[in-house]
Amino acid sequence: MSTAVSSHPSVAPGTQDRPLRIAVIGSGPAGVYAADMLTKSEAVRDGLVVSIDLFDRYPAPYGLIRYGVAPDHPRIKGIVNALYKVLDRGDIRFFGNVDYGTDLSLEDLQKHYDAVIFATGAIKDADLNIPGIELDGSYGGADFVSWYDGHPDVSREWPLTAKEIAVIGNGNVALDVARVLSKHADDLLVTEIPDNVYAGLKSSPVTDVHIFGRRGPAQVKFTPMELRELSHSKDVDIVLYEEDFDFDEASDAAVKSNNQVKTMVNTLTNWLAEQDDSEDAADPSTGASRRLHLHFLHNPVEITGADGKVTGIKFERTELDGTGNARGTGEFIDYPVQAVYRSVGYFGSALPDVEFDHQRGVVTNDGGRVLGADGTHVPGIYATGWIKRGPVGLIGSTKGDALETITHLLSDREELPLAVEAAPESVVELLDSRGVEFTTWEGWLELDAHEKALGAAASEGGPVQRERIKVVPREDMVAVSRGASVVS
Repeated sequence: MSTAVSSHPSVAPGTQDRPLRIAVIGSGPAGVYAADMLTKSEAVRDGLVVSIDLFDRYPAPYGLIRYGVAPDHPRIKGIVNALYKVLDRGDIRFFGNVDYGTDLSLEDLQKHYDAVIFATGAIKDADLNIPGIELDGSYGGADFVSWYDGHPDVSREWPLTAKEIAVIGNGNVALDVARVLSKHADDLLVTEIPDNVYAGLKSSPVTDVHIFGRRGPAQVKFTPMELRELSHSKDVDIVLYEEDFDFDEASDAAVKSNNQVKTMVNTLTNWLAEQDDSEDAADPSTGASRRLHLHFLHNPVEITGADGKVTGIKFERTELDGTGNARGTGEFIDYPVQAVYRSVGYFGSALPDVEFDHQRGVVTNDGGRVLGADGTHVPGIYATGWIKRGPVGLIGSTKGDALETITHLLSDREELPLAVEAAPESVVELLDSRGVEFTTWEGWLELDAHEKALGAAASEGGPVQRERIKVVPREDMVAVSRGASVVS
């Protein structure tokens, strides 16, 4: 762990002549909320002056909202609008296309800022250690999300050749992955999906997507909105299985005490009842060309294959043990599939020069204060969001994280190490001297307008109005943001 490069100031910065200089690494909700709360804090209302720079490794802002949420998700616009309002005020500078650890080191940041907040999130798939996970046709759900969200650092091609697909996981990401896999590509044209994603999904031969959870319907980790979205897909049947609906004492207690659990259980049981009433139980479908199967009480034990390729997946049936947890029954069942997507959670990535908890996938911290190898707080270094607490929780949790972290930062401000080059232009000069083609908020507005123009052009004479088309190549994003023409 690097230590601070300067001594403590005799007078803490925070005036018009010398604002408190803060760098936030990551421009997703966690980073933007932290920056926003700092500008609106009681200390600032009482006269503290802060100067905040927001850095992101991607040329565009918004982090996981741009590159980790399904394009047809109804909450995207609301969250983006909120983040936009914060960044468009002009009191927080945005530096995109700047990679921490490559373009700027921790030592650089400590030289130019009094405090640094890491809000880098989590983008990797959590491991699922079962035999066959390495077979061709076994994929990480997060990688697939990055592809369909037009992430600039992943391949623009995705092997969509399977007719039968398994998605392992019962969280929101698993539902997003399964919904996008099963949804007809034409129904996604109204979103911002890139053209390569539309072409890939359009050619998919998929007929059946199976979602598997280890526990019962009352223990799922998705939320009612994501569940209801499944029923909005056209020409896609939802198929459930009566033997998967098991409720123990803990399940009953959760239904009675938690309205969210009650809503989801009611939705699922109503779907099952409607299916049983209106269809042949041996063939639970309405004739749709695609089916989305929801399975509970299935624990994956092996992905099977031939010639190095996925041909199926084996599960052990489970049962609830009275506490809401599941135990094996010794009964095994095989499903023929040609692709498996694991969506069992995200996992954080280690950051250069910062202590990391490799078991939990988070920066080592105490309430947002980043700790060194000796377990003490490294002065001036903080964390918030998923890289602080792990990849769980929604926006409300992210705001709570940010508040805790900035509260600690402000309470520490008289002990923060002094940045020796605190002038706002000094970091710009450093990036320029290193040839870093950084982007700005004004550049994002240019790219935003460009993507909307691409959507408008595609809509002319077409059957679908496209609000925007996301630009994928990093070089094109940077070129548009910096005012250059895009070479096609």
